[in-house]
Amino acid sequence: MNDDRYNPVPLDLEAELQEAFKRSGFKAAYDALEDEYAALSVFLMARKAVGLTQQQIAQRMGTTASAISRLESSLGNGRTSPSLATLRRYADAIGCKLELKLSLR
Repeated sequence: MNDDRYNPVPLDLEAELQEAFKRSGFKAAYDALEDEYAALSVFLMARKAVGLTQQQIAQRMGTTASAISRLESSLGNGRTSPSLATLRRYADAIGCKLELKLSLR
């Protein structure tokens, strides 16, 4: 008898990240994307705090859940940058106000 049951593999993100930091060049690449990862974290925490799914946000923004998925992933990949208008619409959809802050280094 073929056993085709769904059997997910547990994922420990912290352990995976610690392993990744052991690889040559990873820390430099990670540090270069620090702002993007911070932005992604803020957006995902805000969405989680209000208890909305990507589908619900998509409906509020008049787009698709796959577009929201791409938007959220783009915040952490450093390859593409959503416009401020798009980020503002996302913030509005989750009941937040988008604020930008500049700091001298």
